[in-house]
Amino acid sequence: MIVDDSAVIRGMIARWLTEAGGFDIVATASNGRMAVDAAERSKPEIILLDIEMPEVDGLAALPMILKVQPASKVIVISTLTQRNAEISLKCLSLGAVDYLAKPESARAAGAAADFRRDLIEKLRALGEAKSRQARFAAAPIPVLPTPATPLAVKPGTVRPQCLLIGSSTGGPRAVERVLLDLKPALASIPVLIVQHMPAMFTAVFAEHLQSFLSMPAREAKDGDPVNPGTILVAPGGRHMGVVSSGGRAVIRLNDGPPENFCRPAVDVLFREAAGVFGGAVIAAVLTGMGSDGTQGARHLAKAGATIIAQDEATSIVWGMPGSIVKAGLAHEILPLESIGRSLKGHITGSSK
Repeated sequence: MIVDDSAVIRGMIARWLTEAGGFDIVATASNGRMAVDAAERSKPEIILLDIEMPEVDGLAALPMILKVQPASKVIVISTLTQRNAEISLKCLSLGAVDYLAKPESARAAGAAADFRRDLIEKLRALGEAKSRQARFAAAPIPVLPTPATPLAVKPGTVRPQCLLIGSSTGGPRAVERVLLDLKPALASIPVLIVQHMPAMFTAVFAEHLQSFLSMPAREAKDGDPVNPGTILVAPGGRHMGVVSSGGRAVIRLNDGPPENFCRPAVDVLFREAAGVFGGAVIAAVLTGMGSDGTQGARHLAKAGATIIAQDEATSIVWGMPGSIVKAGLAHEILPLESIGRSLKGHITGSSK
């Protein structure tokens, strides 16, 4: 279902999806009130929900939509402003699974092409994830996935000095849950996060984490020291790495080409952190589409670091963590609700 107050946008997206193939558009709506009725009637699997609409906007409509159609996966679409970034993150906390920045009409055709590619990729990933989750629901006994190949290295034995987190689709809520479960131990370790988000969204996400956790969290700046008790989020549109300078670890941002079509890329952070911290790293790869993080995880594993992957059953999209597992790089494969506890045990040296 496509929900947008612009008939031009609705028509454009419908045309794209028809041309891409594999999608059935079961309903469209021009405001939130119509969307609630249409969702109850047509039972869409995926809903594209605009934020700025007359009568009932996307933020107000979202909980009503999920009440009548709780199985729907909602992707919020909005133009790239700070206000809309804040509203989009609020929508994620209310149950939306992802967000997409909608290009403004005045922008170049390249922005529309990027939007089209990202939209279709997200929709396909969510569709594939729904099929896999249906398989889990049908299974009489839940079975955790296992590595497709044996682990090339053993888990790290050095007490971690830095926590790395990589995530994408479904990531903001997953990151919140992990950090909240880990919170008592956060004061003793720096946390570096790459969450696939556009510029502006990452600063708002960092501010949200600071408020949510009541501890220092901010969008990273070039030269920032990597200090215990501080959460640094990679800025949208820039790679975040880490280097050793004057005997201490500091953040290095760069505008290099995308890796895995991503900037920031988890691979960049993992690769550079392996060079600085060696085996004294613990990394968590959470829900997200694609395979970003796998190549960087090879560097971490070779250095002796410990890598935890979110399991398939609790991932919105099991792309990034699934790639880690299939590559045989995951030392632990855990449901979301267990990851924070495991990280805490590694960081504090306690199993509790």
